[in-house]
Amino acid sequence: MGAWLGPGDMCICVDCRWVDRCQAYHAVERQHGVPHLCDQPEFRPRQPRIHVQVHELPDGGVGVEWDVRACPDFQSDPGRWLRLRPGEAVPA
Repeated sequence: MGAWLGPGDMCICVDCRWVDRCQAYHAVERQHGVPHLCDQPEFRPRQPRIHVQVHELPDGGVGVEWDVRACPDFQSDPGRWLRLRPGEAVPA
């Protein structure tokens, strides 16, 4: 069963069974410059929808936010990311 969220929602990957093995989430991690959950993810999701938002930063620069907002391969596993990175803040 896939997940399809509206434009105001955060990345669905943090609650997905595949987050640590997913190539789409790996790409999002790379764009954010954060450590990868997995160095070589083998799971290739079908047609994930990645929302890219450009916004102004307080210092006058520009920031880019990447979030997977829809994915037919999403499998709900609430708290999966937190269990993989205990004590760390969930990416927003």
